Amino acid sequence: MNQCKEPGEGQEFVTEMVCQEADLKDGQMKEVTVGEQNVLLVRTQGQYSAVGSKCSHYNAPLVKGALVGDRVRCPFHGACFNVRTGDIEEYPGLDCLPSYKVKVEDGKVYVSINKNSLKLTRRVKAMCSMVPDIKHTIVLIGGGPASLVCAETLRQHCYQGRIIIITKDNLPPFDKPKLSKAMNVDSDSILLRSSDFYQQHGIEVWTQKEVVSVNTANTVVKLSDGTLQHYDQLLISTGCRARPLSCPGSDLNGVKLLQSYEDAKEIHSSGLGQRAVVIGASFIGMEVASFLSDKAASVALVGTSRYPYERSLGPEIGQMSMQMLEEQNVKFYMNDEVTEIKGENGKVKQVVLKSGAVLDADVVIAGIGVIPNSDFLAGSGLEVDSRKAVIVDKFMRTNIPDIFSAGDITSFPLTIRGDQRVNIGHWQMSQSQGRVAALNMLKKSTKIESVPFFWTVLLGKSIRYTGYGEGYTEIIFKGKVKERKFLVFYIKDEVVVAAASLMFDPAVARVAEMMAAGQIITKAEAQSDDLSWLQM
Repeated sequence: MNQCKEPGEGQEFVTEMVCQEADLKDGQMKEVTVGEQNVLLVRTQGQYSAVGSKCSHYNAPLVKGALVGDRVRCPFHGACFNVRTGDIEEYPGLDCLPSYKVKVEDGKVYVSINKNSLKLTRRVKAMCSMVPDIKHTIVLIGGGPASLVCAETLRQHCYQGRIIIITKDNLPPFDKPKLSKAMNVDSDSILLRSSDFYQQHGIEVWTQKEVVSVNTANTVVKLSDGTLQHYDQLLISTGCRARPLSCPGSDLNGVKLLQSYEDAKEIHSSGLGQRAVVIGASFIGMEVASFLSDKAASVALVGTSRYPYERSLGPEIGQMSMQMLEEQNVKFYMNDEVTEIKGENGKVKQVVLKSGAVLDADVVIAGIGVIPNSDFLAGSGLEVDSRKAVIVDKFMRTNIPDIFSAGDITSFPLTIRGDQRVNIGHWQMSQSQGRVAALNMLKKSTKIESVPFFWTVLLGKSIRYTGYGEGYTEIIFKGKVKERKFLVFYIKDEVVVAAASLMFDPAVARVAEMMAAGQIITKAEAQSDDLSWLQM
């Protein structure tokens, strides 16, 4: 992950002829090989360019993504890269792609790669480091993706003051979406950056430290150990915590919430060969049930709706997802709720449902929603909404000068819904907001205009989702949900407000790019049998 140097004199290159000039038309791309390295070759506006072929997030093949103008969007999780420079333009993912030299001679296209960087598949953007004499300090509260991207963006734009990330977690910033999808991961494998990286770029990461209050008049934050830390600018990105159960017995040994790396490890080990009951039929609950389905002795899932995801994705996709898990012996108790958890010697034994059903349990995992971590802001004068999310404008500014907020804790204006104020807990959106906050801290006026992109994994299959479907009134289906290959459009006021898919790539990536460009997709287009507008 070294810096990729610009090809210059006296350096050795591997050059290969990769295709004829006429092989690609404008707006087309193909994967080619140069010295055993896979390269994405793209033609836009009559010009060829070449960049790394794998998304820097989870190495998805970008050739299967959506190319719109000068930008390719990853088909899996929506990260976007400029095909001329390789720079990352939308998240998830932290790194850029290497870009390679292309020349066209006598109708043939040649790509050259510096021998020293032949094996590199990603490129860290150039960053400055801290200058000790500069007294300016930016404090980032919370160790999630918003803080990390904010810190990196500050350094990429030559901020040379002090940067401190303060997190309650035992780990520096890590890949949290993996926790519910693969609970037995090694902590080193989910770290987003190495300790050397933070050292090299002068980013301080304080783990196992908690900010308990913010004094905006004196520009200091107070930590749980009583120490005070001054700030010149502040980012609040403390995210959300799992909502605890409130029924009798919820404090018994064996009742778990999934928040930290330690929680994931504990749920995994306490579920092995045991009877697991998962409470909550939304994304976290379903992913945990899916993960435990072949590891626990039995898995029961309790949900208050008819089907999982009923409100967010609709009953058809909910029913299909339920069927997928039922085939793996997950037993569902829907339209039901927990009234009591019974124990023996302080340990979970049974879960009692409103319907009268009694489920034997050795471990209970609750995934019943989240609460913004904003209690520590009481008395600070920072404005929060009725859900206790921090209110920001399109520049991620709070109501107090020099205090910004980003990530799951924010309530922000969403461009694709006419600036309707929303709270969206997506990994990609947190990273985008962290970047926008950093640029505005540096007085580089930038608005948050990202299109939400989300994915969930069940039994190794990914459902992808883009847009903001709240309040949709109709769903239009392409493909067949029952056959587990589909694209669906969510309609509100005669236009598409969101789309979801399974085994239908890169449709959702394409819809996201259209939304990002401000294009309106009409209900009539969604209904049409001709999907050529999607360029599928």
